[in-house]
Amino acid sequence: MKVFEPAALGPRTLRNRTIKAATFEGRTRRGAVSDELIAFHREQAAGGVGMSTVAYCAVAPDGRVFRDCLVVGEQTRAGLERLAQAVHDEGALVSAQLGHAGLVADSMSNKQKSLAPSRRISAPGKGLVPAATKADIARVTRDFASAARVLVDSGFDCLEVHLGHNYLLSSFLSPNLNKRKDEYGGSIANRSAFPRDVLKAVRDAVGDEAAVIAKLNMVDGVAKGLAIEDSLEAARLIEADGALDAIELTGGSSLLNGMYFFRGDVPLDDFVKTQPGWMAPFVRVFLRRIMPTYPFEEAFFLPLARQFRDALDLPLILLGGINRLETAEQALDEGFAFVAMGRALLREPNLIAQWEAGTKTAGACIHCNRCAPTIYSRGGTSCVERSSAALGVGTAQPGSDANGTGAIQ
Repeated sequence: MKVFEPAALGPRTLRNRTIKAATFEGRTRRGAVSDELIAFHREQAAGGVGMSTVAYCAVAPDGRVFRDCLVVGEQTRAGLERLAQAVHDEGALVSAQLGHAGLVADSMSNKQKSLAPSRRISAPGKGLVPAATKADIARVTRDFASAARVLVDSGFDCLEVHLGHNYLLSSFLSPNLNKRKDEYGGSIANRSAFPRDVLKAVRDAVGDEAAVIAKLNMVDGVAKGLAIEDSLEAARLIEADGALDAIELTGGSSLLNGMYFFRGDVPLDDFVKTQPGWMAPFVRVFLRRIMPTYPFEEAFFLPLARQFRDALDLPLILLGGINRLETAEQALDEGFAFVAMGRALLREPNLIAQWEAGTKTAGACIHCNRCAPTIYSRGGTSCVERSSAALGVGTAQPGSDANGTGAIQ
């Protein structure tokens, strides 16, 4: 089967065509590369994936989502080297998701102001986020390049630049968030200039020593946000620049519509419980606004992704609700280069090995989305169903071919 065939990604070759998608691990307290983070990715590698992606790696302190996010630099180099070696020891490659959170950065937690394409109030940012100056844009571009160099020197095989979910680079693409009147606003060519400059700077920094990919929004999933016509044009411009080895296709907005890339049940009560009691009423109202319910469908991004497949020659990575072996094989048969999986592998880190051994054809994830609030727990991001099973608590039957009602990528 194609799923289990080795495949090239730029200058690197994965042992198969599966990638552990970047899903925040909650194991970088105070920004440190912890033993728990290393163990998390070692387990994914031992479970059979071709490549495991470390998320979320900020390129600068002001670009963290909150204070417990890793910032790539000399202070984290030794830990990153240990992590890369642990994944390599299990036969997989390792990637890092590089980003600046922009409007999604919690300035109160970080104790630093963040940046946006245009000045705007941000609920996640807990205040007014200023518009980036041209000096800010130049500095952040350098930060991406510097972080990329540190990661490659630390042994990483791939760099995933985050152009999705209305983080800083994605927000420049969005007409809803980018109201600039200079060369970084207006047309999609202008709105994509900063993200494209970042991609070229990262490529220049690492040359052919590592693969460079981007996680790109196909649509924002919000009114007046990035539409597929503009996203397709941005993708064509990015392809013409020649800086990327592949594009991973996503959608949605961590700022305005987080469920677009989750799909399924909204664990509102679980999220509220993670916050201080006095904040609970405000959190509940805010989350109801940005987390509408979408029914879960297997491979829910596939219809949109097919339009990019038809428009581009660049290799594409499909993600979004891939839980079945037949789904992965279908995507590869349709011309996608790789499949990326998040919640299915959080539930069962050894799922790919089970697929290859022929002992399973579908994941045990029931798509409840209760894993998402666990990013705030001391133990880190985890599958609630997996934890319950380990304790002998009654859960849904694992290995079922039933789709369920939700998912996370």
